[in-house]
Amino acid sequence: MNLSLLRLLLHGISGASWLATLLASLLASLVAALLAACSSPPPAPAPAPPAPPHKVELTPPTSPVPGPERNAASSWASTAREYRQDAAHHLYKLNSDRIYKGRLPPMLYAIGVLDVELDRQGRVMSTHWKRAPNHAPEVMAEIEKTVRQAAPYPAPTRMGKVVYTDVWLWHKNGRFQLDTLTEGQD
Repeated sequence: MNLSLLRLLLHGISGASWLATLLASLLASLVAALLAACSSPPPAPAPAPPAPPHKVELTPPTSPVPGPERNAASSWASTAREYRQDAAHHLYKLNSDRIYKGRLPPMLYAIGVLDVELDRQGRVMSTHWKRAPNHAPEVMAEIEKTVRQAAPYPAPTRMGKVVYTDVWLWHKNGRFQLDTLTEGQD
């Protein structure tokens, strides 16, 4: 209870002044309570720092997988999109001196989208241009030659055979990046 209201009751103020004082005191208490209710809550405690990401290690199945023998050149990808990573790493390893280092410039000499079909041993069965750089037939021939010379690719152990697609980003100096492993473009 408000102190001024308590004083009024203890001292026994009479008449209309007592009622006016009581109403003023009640009104002041009500306003104070409303203001207290409208104030913002205390700030929430700072969130805990995020937990380090849980590292998940994928291990190949322990039972033998039918198909080609497992070796260092096997891929455990289960989709063509996953296999594309393995194929790109394979191409980069065999062509390290031909990879464009760093971010590519805004204008490239040629861009081609190529499907590559591989059998269960990683041999190239066929290639098919989804988007051919027809203005640069020498680049088309060089890309096809590079793809065929890189065989055998990692054997697509889980899929048997695979058709994967990658985008070839070709600089005028003859170096390239694959979209799968690109370092970006300015």
